[in-house]
Amino acid sequence: MTFLVFVVASTLFVAYANGANDNFKGVATLFGSGTTDYRKALTWATIATFLGSLSAFFLAEKLVKTFSGKGLVPTVVIEDPIFMVAVILGAGLTVFIATKTGIPISTTHSLTGALVGAGLFAVGNELQFAVLGKKFLLPLMVSPVLAVIITVTIYPIFRKIRELTGVKKSTCICVGEKQIPVEAGMVQNGVLTASQLKELDVIVDEEEACKAKSIEVYDGHLFGVHAQRILDFFHFLSAGAVCFARGLNDTPKIVALAVAAGLFGLHWNITLVALAMIVGGIISAKRVAHTMSLKITRMNHGQGFSANLVTAFLVIVASRMGVPVSTTHVSCGSLFGLGAVTGGARWKTIGGIFSAWVLTLPIAAVIAASAFFLLKILF
Repeated sequence: MTFLVFVVASTLFVAYANGANDNFKGVATLFGSGTTDYRKALTWATIATFLGSLSAFFLAEKLVKTFSGKGLVPTVVIEDPIFMVAVILGAGLTVFIATKTGIPISTTHSLTGALVGAGLFAVGNELQFAVLGKKFLLPLMVSPVLAVIITVTIYPIFRKIRELTGVKKSTCICVGEKQIPVEAGMVQNGVLTASQLKELDVIVDEEEACKAKSIEVYDGHLFGVHAQRILDFFHFLSAGAVCFARGLNDTPKIVALAVAAGLFGLHWNITLVALAMIVGGIISAKRVAHTMSLKITRMNHGQGFSANLVTAFLVIVASRMGVPVSTTHVSCGSLFGLGAVTGGARWKTIGGIFSAWVLTLPIAAVIAASAFFLLKILF
């Protein structure tokens, strides 16, 4: 009974850590582009992620099978609850540490590393490295590259369509609920100086504490509706699609561990994991949210929409095919591509994220192997 409680707690912990690190990623472009504030973006992410998680009841059985570890290690090892708890702890602690430092890493990547670490310790050379490469590592490496390529390809097409329809961009600053138009050339690196704000009759603090960040909006009409309103609607829709896809893609991976460990039934596991992910996102998402939204690249409404569209498409397709791609890798890859094509990329932050991705697998593997060793002694 004590061990069962420990297994349940470990599973919910990794779900909580997943929610904290991943839940906001789908709506990062809404916050980063100034389309909405943090609280509204988080609320939308919570709703869409939960709906995606519940949809895993019907649409993601292949991912449950993939992340049970079958084919990677012998069945007798998978049926050992200690092995699964070690994997859960390896993945959960890795994601939790990254969340505390504000680094967006992949739960999928962490689970893969944990499966490898615990598997190597449990069976040594019997670990199926061919399965590891084909089923796990290849999708993780290819998916962000695809996201970059598709984003770099489609964003110029969307921009050209906007220009052909006569919709133009203009810059403004927001003071409360009011938007004040800004003349071309006044904005440098997205910031207006105190003297420039005074020219616009905006009162500022003497220590420049009230510098306002400019945003780009769209002027013009399509089918009698203002272009900015149309774009905001589809931007919210695409962000919701990314969060839905993330819930659909990540929930089965965590549930697979609980199912393999013999916990409850599939539907109960999905429900509990979904709730833990939601709680993690609400309580602990802020640091990763700021990294994803503000530190990878500058973006406006249209650019954020383009990145979301690519992410949602790739993750939903992968989920239906049972391919374990990482929503983090795909969404970050889309933002990397966006920054490259617009010239707004912050390469220092991108380099730090990439370094964290390289370290994710070995760190998760070491933690899982250590946990497996200690749990064998204790139980």
